[in-house]
Amino acid sequence: MAYQRLKNYLRTYRRRHGFSQEEISRLLGASSGTKVSRYESFSRHPALIAVFAYEIIFNTPVRELFAGTYDSVRRDVRERAAHLLKAIGPNAGNPRTARKLDALRRIVESQGPNRTAS
Repeated sequence: MAYQRLKNYLRTYRRRHGFSQEEISRLLGASSGTKVSRYESFSRHPALIAVFAYEIIFNTPVRELFAGTYDSVRRDVRERAAHLLKAIGPNAGNPRTARKLDALRRIVESQGPNRTAS
């Protein structure tokens, strides 16, 4: 049975590495642990710079740190790609359209990365 992953595993990784929220906050360049707390409780999404900082801090790919969010975004993009594929139609009128259709088919048919439990 498939399970739904958490939006992120920031608290898990922080604790695994022995950092406090204040220490992670300093590494992120934030003034207090409040932002870290909000990220860990899923009440706020970090900015892109903070996402990359988390990847560097924990030496873990973003798609693992934010596994549930990644799954949700991936599902939504695949769904939108399928709708766009239908809207454009199956026939390529020119090479540019053919490339676009190929890209959309790859998105729709992709199985995604191998999943590992965090």
